[in-house]
Amino acid sequence: MQRRWVGSPDYRAVIDVLRAARLAKNLSQREVARRLGKPVSFLNKIELIERRIDVLEFVVLCRALELDPHHMLDALIKVIPDPPDF
Repeated sequence: MQRRWVGSPDYRAVIDVLRAARLAKNLSQREVARRLGKPVSFLNKIELIERRIDVLEFVVLCRALELDPHHMLDALIKVIPDPPDF
């Protein structure tokens, strides 16, 4: 059973932005997982909204995707309503 806050629309927006960035760079989950030093299942669970990421993981994931965490956070701020639904 998925917890509401894990699968909330606003959290889903976070993962959608990260996944879209990965796809835009034509990176496979396998390649990103290799860069992170994690199994593919780690990234797969994140993208399937089965695992929530914390701020440190967000920064590390952005770097693995060769993205500026500041710019990614700015993009997320634009799509997450105030107050968020979690």
